[in-house]
Amino acid sequence: MSPFRRPFLALLTGVALLGAVAAQAQLAPAPQPEGASGTTPKQAVIATRHMVAAANPIAAAAGREVLRQGGSALDAAIAVQMVLNLVEPQSSGIGGGAFLVHYDATTKAITTYDGRETAPERITAEWFMGDDGKPLPFAEAAIGGHAVGVPGLLRMLEMAHKDHGRLPWARNFEQAIQLARDGFAVSPRLNRLIADTPQLKEYEATRKYFHDAEGKPRAVGAQLVNDDFAETLRQVANGGAEAFYTGGIAQDVVKAVETTGARTGLVSLTDLAHYRAVKREAVCSTYRVYRVCGMGPPSSGGIAVAQTLGLLEGFPMARIAPGSLEAIHLVSEATRLAFADRNRYVADSDHVPVPVVGLLEPSYLAQRARLIDPARRLPAVAPGNPRHARLDLFPPTRHDTTLEIPATSHISVVDGSGNAVAMTTTIENAFGARVFVRGFLLNNQLTDFALNPREGDRVVANAVAAGKRPRSSMSPTIVTDAEGRLLFTLGSPGGARIIPYVVQTLVGVLDWGLDIQAAISLPRHVTLGGPVEIERGSALVALAPALRERGFTVAESELVSGLQGIAVLRDGGTTRLVGGADPRREGEAAGD
Repeated sequence: MSPFRRPFLALLTGVALLGAVAAQAQLAPAPQPEGASGTTPKQAVIATRHMVAAANPIAAAAGREVLRQGGSALDAAIAVQMVLNLVEPQSSGIGGGAFLVHYDATTKAITTYDGRETAPERITAEWFMGDDGKPLPFAEAAIGGHAVGVPGLLRMLEMAHKDHGRLPWARNFEQAIQLARDGFAVSPRLNRLIADTPQLKEYEATRKYFHDAEGKPRAVGAQLVNDDFAETLRQVANGGAEAFYTGGIAQDVVKAVETTGARTGLVSLTDLAHYRAVKREAVCSTYRVYRVCGMGPPSSGGIAVAQTLGLLEGFPMARIAPGSLEAIHLVSEATRLAFADRNRYVADSDHVPVPVVGLLEPSYLAQRARLIDPARRLPAVAPGNPRHARLDLFPPTRHDTTLEIPATSHISVVDGSGNAVAMTTTIENAFGARVFVRGFLLNNQLTDFALNPREGDRVVANAVAAGKRPRSSMSPTIVTDAEGRLLFTLGSPGGARIIPYVVQTLVGVLDWGLDIQAAISLPRHVTLGGPVEIERGSALVALAPALRERGFTVAESELVSGLQGIAVLRDGGTTRLVGGADPRREGEAAGD
């Protein structure tokens, strides 16, 4: 039996957990990536009332406190996000955007909320093209005001709160405001990322906040106070999202965008005032006996996760060992096929016709799955021809020029009533555009558009355009059983690698019977259509020669996923929550 195989008790059979498990008790350590550097083993956490899994322990504790006060899963997600903005500023915050998937335990309805950034109205198709006719280098494209899109997070959270909040809007900001005023201890991860991001010294505001008087990164354990952010949150708590999108905060955001960096940006007061979040239909598909739901366009995550699982459904994944050559081969080939379709067809569906139904039709996926040779890598993978696809509009992309650099954060919550949230949130690249205003960082999300808007003389689907939302790979996911009962909420940061991270975790729990922590801790392997990247220092490295024999190009990489997940286990009238957090980061699951 594979060393990674652990029965996920009661998920399929309803068998009770062995022995009496008290609230907040912990399971035995889950299998870790063997030999992977920089990881600390984590244990699955058990709770009976409610649970939060987030990328920082301080943020997870803030969400749990809101749940203790009677807040809903949505209330807790707001509190977690505001604290993450403070203690993990490099990954997400009010200067960026997010996608949120909500599960209602009473109606069993799944609703998705789109808070993705939008391109300014004055933008042009050639925005990221240099004078030489080539896409700009990353440092020029993604740093400074040039890369900033119109933030969407607060409008989205406010919309979702009106639907699903229990506590007053302002109460969900109290912990972050107090923490910003009192100060918080700089974590090892934040210290390390500051040291690894020299551009933070280029602009006065970021230099002063993230470095001490001697110009060194804020030390691990140093108390960092952010009075400006406390005041910003106070205004938003009292005045709602409107306080961010109009008035003094908006004016300062526009000024920072217009004046920061060698290439400045276009976000205007009108862009901010006109921003609207969107409630969208969830992308749901059946995988074996489960219903897997995620975010639709402008995210490619829900579609690509569903496609990859659909392509794998015809293979006996439950009989294939985790971490085996066969598992890596099949998941990689299914991912390559899904990414070929993603790169051609998926973008902001308010601007381009995305053939969502055709891409997920079982007959189409069965046809595509027949291309997979279980013994040999496909020499080339092209996009398919799903029903409703407009082949005349968008060309196949030979080289996807979207940067989508890994960063981001994920929040999973289940409240005492069984409602759940999966929210993936981002300012894109670590520290976003490096533009710091009013105590928070602004996104560099515009680089999630294709930097080169054309393939030959035709415009690609993910080309930049006024008011358009850039394609994303964020994949907040909720899984239910056939009766619509909640089983999992999960997601990950990681740029385009989010999709294979989430797929592997789902295969781990749904096919291999792993508990959520064990599935999250599995050694990682990803492909975005090209080489197969295997996690440096893990047991998978030993399989590189065999993968090459099958025709794969293989590279070892630091695959720093940041998965957070919560599973729901039922035994008669007893329900237990099992939380997991990625050992590659500093996240934590916390519950009662």
